[in-house]
Amino acid sequence: MTADLDEVTALEAGDPAGMLPAIASGAAQVREAAVLAREAGVAALAEDGRPRAVVVCGMGGSGIAGDVLAAVGGASCPVPVLTHRGYGLPAWVGAADLVIAVSCSGSTEETLSATEEAVRRGSRLMVVGGADSPIEALGARGRGVFVPVTQGRQPRATVWALSTPLVVAADAMGLLSAGPDVVEATAARLEQVALSCRLDADHFVNPAKLLALELTESLPVVWGTSPLAGVAAYRLACQLNENAKLPAVWGVLPEANHNQVVAFDGPFAGGPSASVEDLFRDRVDDEIPASTRIRLVLLRDAEEHPQVARRAAVSQDLAEERGIGISTVVAEGASSFERIAHLVALGDWVTAYLALLEGRDPTPVDAIAALKSRISR
Repeated sequence: MTADLDEVTALEAGDPAGMLPAIASGAAQVREAAVLAREAGVAALAEDGRPRAVVVCGMGGSGIAGDVLAAVGGASCPVPVLTHRGYGLPAWVGAADLVIAVSCSGSTEETLSATEEAVRRGSRLMVVGGADSPIEALGARGRGVFVPVTQGRQPRATVWALSTPLVVAADAMGLLSAGPDVVEATAARLEQVALSCRLDADHFVNPAKLLALELTESLPVVWGTSPLAGVAAYRLACQLNENAKLPAVWGVLPEANHNQVVAFDGPFAGGPSASVEDLFRDRVDDEIPASTRIRLVLLRDAEEHPQVARRAAVSQDLAEERGIGISTVVAEGASSFERIAHLVALGDWVTAYLALLEGRDPTPVDAIAALKSRISR
C-alpha cells in the first residue's frame, strides 16, 4: 500500500475530479474570501451594534463554517455562536440576532428555509454563497450583506472560502480578534500544510500520507482535547465519511471519557487488556478483523485545560494497554484561526489519501445524490 501513496501518477489517476488540488487551494481561498468579504461591506454589520447572538445556518460542508467561527471566537467571544443545521430557525431568534446563511451552491433547501424565516422575522442578515443563486436573492430581500463564493469545488473542499468571510465579519464587529495579519498568517499556515502534504512528498516525510496509512482498515475514533480541536474532530469524522466513504466516531474531552472510552473494552477494541489474562477465553476470538478495530486519533490543542491534558495521557495509556492503535496530531499556530486551519487542513489531506489508498475516488458522494433525487420527486 505504501508504494501506491508514493506513485504520483497513480494518485492523479485515482482523483479525476481533483479533490487533492482543491484541498491544496486553502491558502488562496482564505486570501480571496477575505478580500471579497471586505468588498461586500461586512464592516457595515457593526453599525447596528453587537448582536445578541450569531446563528450560522448551513448544512454539510457549508455548515462547518459556523463551527469554525465558534472555534476562532472561543470562550472569549462576548456573544453565543450557534450553528443551525436544519429547516426554519429556533423560536428565540429575532431582530436582535445576526443570522448568517452559508450555502456553497446557493440552493441548499434547509438553509433557504432558515434564511426565509430570518427575513420574515427581521433578523440582521449576512449571506455567503453562490452568485446569482436563490440564497443571494433571499439575502437581497432581507437587505443582508452578500459575499459571493467562487464556484468549481465541492462544498467540503471550499471550507476556507465559506469560513473566512464569517471570521472577517466577526472581527469587524469586535466579536473576536482576527485582523489582516491573523488572516494572512492563517493562509501561510495552510500553504505550509499543503507543502508538507503535497502529492510528490513521499510517505515518510508526508504527515497526511503517514496518518492515512495508520488509519487504513480501521474504525477511527477521533477525540479533540479542546472545543477548537473538537470542531476539527467533527470535521475529520465528516471527511472520513464523504472522502473516504468510511464510518467514524468523534468526541471531545472530557465528555468522551464519560461514555466513548468504554468502547475500549468492547468487541471493536484491539484485543484483551494486557493487565488481565483470562485462561479460559477462546483464542480464536483474539483475532479481530483489522477493518473493525478501533484506532484512537487524538487531536491536541495548544490551549488545553490541565485536567484535559491529563485525561488525554491516561486515555492513551488505556488504549495502549488494550492493543488499540493511537495517532496524535498537535495543532500548530499562534492564533485560534491558525490552529483550527492546521488541524482541519491536515485532516482533509488525510481523508483524500485514505480514499485513494483503499481504491476509492474521494470526490463522488453518490448516496447523497441519490437521497436528494428521491426527496425531490
